[in-house]
Amino acid sequence: MGRLTIRSRTSRLDLELGTSGTRVDTLAVEEPLQIEVAGEPLTVTMRTPGDDVELALGFLHAEGLLTSADDVVAMRHCTDVGPDGEPTYNLLQVAPRPGSRLAGERVARPFTTTSACGVCGSASVDDVLARVPAPLHEDDVRLPAAVLARMPDALRAAQAAFERTGGLHAAGLFDPDGTLRCLREDVGRHNAVDKVVGWGLREGLLPLRGSVLVVSGRASFELVQKAAMAGVPVLAAVSAPSSLAVSLARASGMTLLGFVRPPRANAYAGEHRLVLEEGGGRGLQEAPDPPGWVPVGARS
Repeated sequence: MGRLTIRSRTSRLDLELGTSGTRVDTLAVEEPLQIEVAGEPLTVTMRTPGDDVELALGFLHAEGLLTSADDVVAMRHCTDVGPDGEPTYNLLQVAPRPGSRLAGERVARPFTTTSACGVCGSASVDDVLARVPAPLHEDDVRLPAAVLARMPDALRAAQAAFERTGGLHAAGLFDPDGTLRCLREDVGRHNAVDKVVGWGLREGLLPLRGSVLVVSGRASFELVQKAAMAGVPVLAAVSAPSSLAVSLARASGMTLLGFVRPPRANAYAGEHRLVLEEGGGRGLQEAPDPPGWVPVGARS
């Protein structure tokens, strides 16, 4: 599936000199993926092709329709053909395990509505909490601030497609020692997270206890929801969270960090998990910095 990027002719403009020149640019591919379950259309999402099986698994898990990869018997692309005569791989067929919730209850309730899917409103915090399988309050993982400080650069360095296009989001799953276990890229923030969660499902790793999910954009309600459903105790974003994302993180027991741009970060929930000194016990709440801002990195 070599359609992660495409080459496109473009005009490079110099707005100060009023000149232009022709060049070939690399673009991130965005195409629809239709997911069918037992031959029936379930949903369509706009995504960057690649890791579609993981994307579907992660999406179905976030919606509470499956608990493990064993709930699915098989998945396969239907090789539909585009206008150029080449297969698009834009239809993914899912065969659910007989007796699973995915087989019998997939249309029993509407999907979580978010800003990403273009539907007004959002699922309530209480509704999401009722479907979170792993109690995040019980996860006692500790994250050294100096390790957190290295994670955004590690995420960025692993974004091979972003290097060529500048147009993809990323989600990376880290161990608390800074080891990057899985990274996925996509035009959609939510898709990138679904792909990471889907990877965890295929590997039999859920719930993802003791892990840190780092995302390249903002932390929306849907990202906190997906992380909570997967049992992720720490979510760190390089940009801002939304108000509902903070509410859900606090209610679920998740640590939510925003504006993680070393040497600073904002802690919105669960700050007790971040250790400001290697081997020390001081949490974020003890930082003598302006309210809401905490240092990220080793102190002298």
